[in-house]
Amino acid sequence: MCVEPRLTALLQGRRRWLVASVGGGLLAAAAGVGQAWLLVRAIDGAFLRGLDLAGITPWLVGAAGLAVVRAAGTWGGQAAATRLAGAVQAALREALSVHLGRLGPNHAADERAGELVTTLTEGVDRLEAYLRQYLPQLFLAVLVPLGLLVAVFPLDPLSGLVLLLTAPLIPLFAALIGRGAGQVAARQWQTLGRLSAHFLDLLRGLATLKELGRGQDQATAIARVSDAHRQATLQVLRLALLSALALELVATMGTAVVAVEVGLRLLYGRMEFAPALFVLLLAPELYLPLRQLGAHFHAGTEGLAAADRIFALLETRAVSGGNREPATAPERIVFDRVSFAYRPGRPVLQEVCLELRRGQTVALVGPSGSGKTTLAGLLLGFSAPTAGRVLIDGRPLTELDPRAWRRRVAWVPTRPHLFGGTLAANLRLARPEATTADLDEAARQAGLQALIESLPEGWETLIGEEGVCLSAGEGQRLALARAFLKEAPVLILDEPSAHLDPQTEEEVRAALVRLRPGRAVLLIAHRLTTVQEADLVVVLADGRVQEQGSPAALLAQGRWYRAMLAAYHREEAA
Repeated sequence: MCVEPRLTALLQGRRRWLVASVGGGLLAAAAGVGQAWLLVRAIDGAFLRGLDLAGITPWLVGAAGLAVVRAAGTWGGQAAATRLAGAVQAALREALSVHLGRLGPNHAADERAGELVTTLTEGVDRLEAYLRQYLPQLFLAVLVPLGLLVAVFPLDPLSGLVLLLTAPLIPLFAALIGRGAGQVAARQWQTLGRLSAHFLDLLRGLATLKELGRGQDQATAIARVSDAHRQATLQVLRLALLSALALELVATMGTAVVAVEVGLRLLYGRMEFAPALFVLLLAPELYLPLRQLGAHFHAGTEGLAAADRIFALLETRAVSGGNREPATAPERIVFDRVSFAYRPGRPVLQEVCLELRRGQTVALVGPSGSGKTTLAGLLLGFSAPTAGRVLIDGRPLTELDPRAWRRRVAWVPTRPHLFGGTLAANLRLARPEATTADLDEAARQAGLQALIESLPEGWETLIGEEGVCLSAGEGQRLALARAFLKEAPVLILDEPSAHLDPQTEEEVRAALVRLRPGRAVLLIAHRLTTVQEADLVVVLADGRVQEQGSPAALLAQGRWYRAMLAAYHREEAA
């Protein structure tokens, strides 16, 4: 039988719900035994002892009362199991969300978003059957048959022996049939993840696919993945039906053997009616928890297939951080011989050394793939250097509390992400407690105030996912407003004025001029015209610092910078 130790470890602090669930099942089973005995007494009294209705009424009333107790025990056990499953699922979802936040965007970029969403939603949902049905039933399948055998053996050792020998056949058959169920369930889960990822990719790229006339190709691909998922699901169902058939067959044959040997002895006068009927009524009750365990077996394997993916994600190592509080306004940031590689043997950065001081703007320039954005990611703490250190006022960044450090950093990317919701909600991501007056001031500084005032609903205007209602320049100014609102002492600018028309670019650059004073600014420059305002220019190529200095000094003496500037002017002229 499949038991997941990592899941059972999550029961710490929630074991009372498992105990209550098993206790409810045991109470229902005990009530069923008592109910069977009282019914036997009533039937025996009415048909063999000549008792009238008044004589058997106490037995009938007692049986009815125990029926209520049995129903209450069953309901209570199921309610406790539901509470257990809900608590563990909530804990898992929270742990997954927190851990994904720790892993950061670098890990998310290596995953397909659709598969991650499926893991967070349906993956956790599939654990409900394991936690609510299979796990409590596993205990009941052991305890209830043992208890019933204790009740049967003193009355009829032969029937007890028959039950003892046939009952283990049910879990044995379930295990034999279910040996391949885990692999089939894992395959079904993988195809579901691929299907979800395909759908999400299709939705995100729908405009591109339509423009290129490739929609039918994607429909064919989704049909192929859907068919694979259908076949995997049918395999799971076939195993489930086969398992149910085998278990019902074994239970029916076991009950039939008991009925035959009890009936023969009753016929030849070697057994009294009351114990014979009592044993016959208990035989199906003994097989019932074993049959239910077998019925829940495939649900448990589906849950465990999802659990493997969930725990693989949870066990992915995140960037470690310390618990030291960084300075309110860091004065000096140093990259000390920093190297980094996303994959072994393929370094992106190699022994990078540079220094960034408060009130200074350092511009990173270099060809695409030279490591500029990776360097910014290291400063944000999304990744840790494979060699070297990032020092904040002399302390390694890995010793600082990552959440506290990121509160001191504002990041304005080239293409900021805007969430579906209101303008105010998107801006308050930078400072949730900000007042409307704070939002207005940040919007004014970023050049966004005119847009807000032109909208009938102002800050409560819904902008849609990815900011579909905003132009590129308006979205970029909203990202700048976040930086103004956050008031962070360290600022990372990933060329926020790129991909904009000249007028909008000039407006954004004017906002950047207002944003920089008093901050340590790391500017990733794609357009070399923007580096003229920097205090220091660092040229990266092949993951190494090739040269650094002021724009004027590099223009006079730098080889790499002058070559890049000449190439940039030729492109602009063309």
